[in-house]
Amino acid sequence: MRYAAIDIGSNAVRLLIADIVENNRSVSFKKNTLIRVPLRLGDDAFLEHRLSDKKETDLVKTMLAFRNLMDVYKVTDYMAYATSAMREAKNGQEIAKRIKDETNIDLEIVQGQKEAGLIYASRVEQNIDKGKNYLYIDVGGGSTELSLFSAGELWASRSFNIGTIRMLDNQDTEESWTEMKDFIRENTRQFKLIAGIGTGGNINKLYRLSEEKNNAPLSFGKLKSLYTYLNSFSLKDRINVLGLNMDRADVIIPACEIYLTVMKCANIKNIYVPTVGLVDGIIQTLIEKNYLKTS
Repeated sequence: MRYAAIDIGSNAVRLLIADIVENNRSVSFKKNTLIRVPLRLGDDAFLEHRLSDKKETDLVKTMLAFRNLMDVYKVTDYMAYATSAMREAKNGQEIAKRIKDETNIDLEIVQGQKEAGLIYASRVEQNIDKGKNYLYIDVGGGSTELSLFSAGELWASRSFNIGTIRMLDNQDTEESWTEMKDFIRENTRQFKLIAGIGTGGNINKLYRLSEEKNNAPLSFGKLKSLYTYLNSFSLKDRINVLGLNMDRADVIIPACEIYLTVMKCANIKNIYVPTVGLVDGIIQTLIEKNYLKTS
């Protein structure tokens, strides 16, 4: 059995096809195929508050390709979600209808709170230490989702309009930064020790660049040093010398700034990077939906 997850983000669009593994009463998944297309919908959505005809056409073509791949892989169930860019695009719902008509993919444009819920649905903190306090930090192109867990229980969760594409386009506001910092201080002050869990393409890349071994956490100091190192290169040299992809080389700098700000505000000294994201949470949600339905 195979499930698929589609994540239409502000920077990239992803399709994850996963094989479902049943072992007695335990159900898990193994990643089969992951495709990432850097459409940069946020550039239109945050500046013009609508997607241009070209971006819309590219998105529909991508969804048609995803539909064909899901058919070839014989996917039995899927979920497709769009996040910050499509939330802000005035023609977002109209485009979702066109995608349904032309590709037969049901696309839901989710609000920030649901997006945060899907991200922490991957439950990666259970594989680290359930007794600790964790702050999930997911940085996307248009928004940052924060979810605080203590002893395996969700304490607080919120989405903020702070993201890498939004920052590059100078569309982040001082008010949003203040709201995020206030949320962090208000909800973390009662906990002495909090570890971070970072999700998203940028923190995954930063972790690989750090060359940490054996799933060791990334320290605040190491992340800050990485930020200084990357910022010392021009955009061109981050591509040509460091070998970063074009659509990663610019966003990785504001991503660093967001992670460092959150970690400093929450007094987080170490952040775990389990290399999961929204698509993993979607697959886990599908498992829970179908497994609970039949159990």
